[in-house]
Amino acid sequence: MDIASLALLCTATNLLIFLLKISTALDTISPSESLTDGKTLVSRDGTFELGFFSPDDSEKRYLGIWYGNIPVRTVVWVANRNIPINGSSGLLTINSTGSPELLSENKTVVWSVSNFTKEAREPIMQLLDSGNLVLRNKIDEDSGIYLWQSFDYPCDTLLPGMKLGWDSKTRLNRHLSSWKSSTDPSLGDFMWEVQLNSNPELVMWKGTEKYYRSGPWNGISFSGGIALKPNPIFGYNFVSTEDEVYYIFNLKNNSLLTRIVMNQTTYTRQRYTWNDVNRSWVLYDNVPRDRCDAYGLCGAYGNCVASELPVCQCLRGFKPTSLERWNLMDWTQGCMRNKPLNCETGDGFVKFSGLKLPDTTHSWADKTMNLRECRTKCLQNCSCMAYSNLDVTQRSSGCAIWFGDLMDMRQLPADGGQELYIRMSASETEGKAKPVMKIAIITSATVAMVSGILMISFAIYKRKTKSPEQTANNTHNNQNNNYQNEDFELPLFELSTIVNSTDNFSVNNKIGEGGFGPVYRGTLTDGQEIAVKRLSRSSGQGLNEFKNEVILIAKLQHRNLVKLLGCCIQGEEKMLVYEYMPNKSLDSFIFDQTRSKLLDWPKRFNIICGIARGLLYLHQDSRLRIIHRDLKASNVLLDKEMNPKISDFGMAKTFGGEQTEGNTNRVVGTYGYMAPEYATDGIFSDKSDVFSFGILMLEVISGKKSRGYHQPNHSHNLIGHAWRHWKEGKCLELIDSVLGESYHLLEAMRCYHISLLCAQHHAEDRPSMALVVLMLGSEIPLPEPKEPGFFNDKGGLEEQSSSSKMGSSSSNLMTISLLEAR
Repeated sequence: MDIASLALLCTATNLLIFLLKISTALDTISPSESLTDGKTLVSRDGTFELGFFSPDDSEKRYLGIWYGNIPVRTVVWVANRNIPINGSSGLLTINSTGSPELLSENKTVVWSVSNFTKEAREPIMQLLDSGNLVLRNKIDEDSGIYLWQSFDYPCDTLLPGMKLGWDSKTRLNRHLSSWKSSTDPSLGDFMWEVQLNSNPELVMWKGTEKYYRSGPWNGISFSGGIALKPNPIFGYNFVSTEDEVYYIFNLKNNSLLTRIVMNQTTYTRQRYTWNDVNRSWVLYDNVPRDRCDAYGLCGAYGNCVASELPVCQCLRGFKPTSLERWNLMDWTQGCMRNKPLNCETGDGFVKFSGLKLPDTTHSWADKTMNLRECRTKCLQNCSCMAYSNLDVTQRSSGCAIWFGDLMDMRQLPADGGQELYIRMSASETEGKAKPVMKIAIITSATVAMVSGILMISFAIYKRKTKSPEQTANNTHNNQNNNYQNEDFELPLFELSTIVNSTDNFSVNNKIGEGGFGPVYRGTLTDGQEIAVKRLSRSSGQGLNEFKNEVILIAKLQHRNLVKLLGCCIQGEEKMLVYEYMPNKSLDSFIFDQTRSKLLDWPKRFNIICGIARGLLYLHQDSRLRIIHRDLKASNVLLDKEMNPKISDFGMAKTFGGEQTEGNTNRVVGTYGYMAPEYATDGIFSDKSDVFSFGILMLEVISGKKSRGYHQPNHSHNLIGHAWRHWKEGKCLELIDSVLGESYHLLEAMRCYHISLLCAQHHAEDRPSMALVVLMLGSEIPLPEPKEPGFFNDKGGLEEQSSSSKMGSSSSNLMTISLLEAR
């Protein structure tokens, strides 16, 4: 017999043994039978198996149900989760009263079933293909009538067809509770249940504290989540009647395996789907998704916006209850109305869109009322603070009203959230402007427009009538007058003020050096600390940067951009005065073995999101559309709360109108951060900044420099190695080792994924910063990245001095300034 025939015979034999096992395996136990340790029940289709197991290979034994047709033992239910059996003495049987019992040595009962829904007559225990272990009367086969079922008493796993929620008649609460650890199935402190009230919702508890809230059901999904798009795997629903309130999901394709698990280790509710190709469980989704899912993070009337930094914002018409604590990022006291309510004289309502609806603990709902009736009912009750409709599929269907402070709200993407009408002082409500005020506004606008037209016409006239002599004189005005005539929109500091604040530019106060010139720390007479960038008199490049930076940054205001306080232009001295950043630059932390330990994952993620918001402002929301062109770790400064601020706009370029890209003969920037099309052809756009941001993200995640990161037998820099790790499925190897296991795995891997999308070789493949901010703050699906524009470490670009930076610890980066023949 040849080898091929022998292999075929072995395969057929194994298949026959498997089929024989399935056909002869038992799925039931009768009162005359028992299940001992070492034997199992197998559901008819072989999907699930019931038997004894040890999660940590110890002597502790548990009776549980696991998937029987996959190689990875995945337990979905445990009978005696809090009382293990020592050794192999376990015995499952049905006693004389028809009650299933689990016995240990000495016939001690460690688990049993009682409180049947009807009388037991010839009871049989059966493991169904759904994974449900049921006790039924023999005559009730295939009827769906059970005396008891494990689906009513879940552990940490929700399977398709299981109900998570309440049977209102029997007061049965079907809820999930986590294992204490991966090797200990006893009751953990992480629980997921339906919170019963007039407007029910799903709530996760961490001990006795609320941890996450889904928001109420709105007819399509829960208001606090991003609506799941139609998918081929599962469907879901929320049922709320007088008899039952529950959440349930069902498979659309019964050949697939999907489960929901409460994970004590990460404190997340995770949904997994089995992947036959990789022979492993694949994470489909999880909650909480981000920081804004943390219950009550922003306090009463606070709105959590994941794409903003800080994430907590007061709703329109509200202000922080304690401004001092709010500025310290302690949001627990929440917000208060700008103007107090006056129920007797009349209040109104302001509509807010795209919100996760507030905690429904103190709420009331009526399915029969329309939205107009809902408003009237809320207005008549001085304790009613807000109202909304119950069912978004029918705009005016149902009424929900809230009493007391509104808690745990967040802003959701455009396709999520609901409209909420919040009670406000009548003077704060929309549409209440008096006719006189409207007339005044219209008149003012008209006068301003006419004045503007006259001023422009006069300026054009003067320019056309200017004599050649005047033009020549203006052209040859001295340099200082040129600066003084510029509309910098900035305070001018006296030279003596700067000299005194820096102790006459003392070497002890010098904190940085760049192509612009030296940077000094100073203190004004009022105690305010400043950073002074002093233009080097020998730097022609610095002079251009000075003019560019003043003109640009004077017009910019954003929490993630460094603030320019003013400038000093006196004689030969030209200086920029900035707010002082006590923690200096980002590179002084992430590339330092000691200081990098101070940047845990939440701080790193906050820094990534802050830089993204700052870039989005430059590209889209500022008065000028600005391309930074030199984004790198040394040009990101950190304030005392470690919030990031983008600095150094000396190389920035502005776009006007519909312009989307530019071309230059002078390529400036830092090797290792420059996009390929910019480094080689001088083409720059907002997408070249996106590339730099992708590289910077990788540095924050890995703690390694884009340049100078080497591995044996490879010449690629950081992005090259990141791409190799991604293709080989070894992404975790690149995460900074100082983080240990404290980082949020899913969040870190999502950032890794986004960084590769940003660093793709072709500019048109890279996302915009608006999309990057959305991807960072939500769980929208991410496309597969294409090959990045990575370089080896032997590029031939010409070295120049590094660009100016305040407090930078990095000295080995190269700023490029090239002139190319064309």
